[in-house]
Amino acid sequence: QVELVESGGGLMQAGDSLRLSCAASGGTFSIYSMGWFRQAPGKEREFLTAISRSGGITYYADAVKGRFTISRENAKKSVYLQMNGLKPEDTAVYYCAAGQGTTAQAMATMMSRLTVWGQGTPVTVSS
Repeated sequence: QVELVESGGGLMQAGDSLRLSCAASGGTFSIYSMGWFRQAPGKEREFLTAISRSGGITYYADAVKGRFTISRENAKKSVYLQMNGLKPEDTAVYYCAAGQGTTAQAMATMMSRLTVWGQGTPVTVSS
């Protein structure tokens, strides 16, 4: 199975854009649907977006639809999260996760059953 490492987090200002990366090692990356999640201080982890194995299907939570974009490059074994128009409420630790045998939409509701996670990358957005 793959191992995941996120990168790209940092301290941002409201309105900024930021791209997070998630690099996979080991396993066969292209067999996994991939998702991005986040956990804000004192809150539960929440689903943001997911992408199918080929990259042809994406699914977004309403909270980020239109501001965040997920993409993947199977040749580079990577998935990305482009975040535009950052808000202070986007402050959180951002995680990527891999789902084998799942659809992109299903990853929104099966977070507790996902077993492959990165360590997270923190994003702080100041007003």
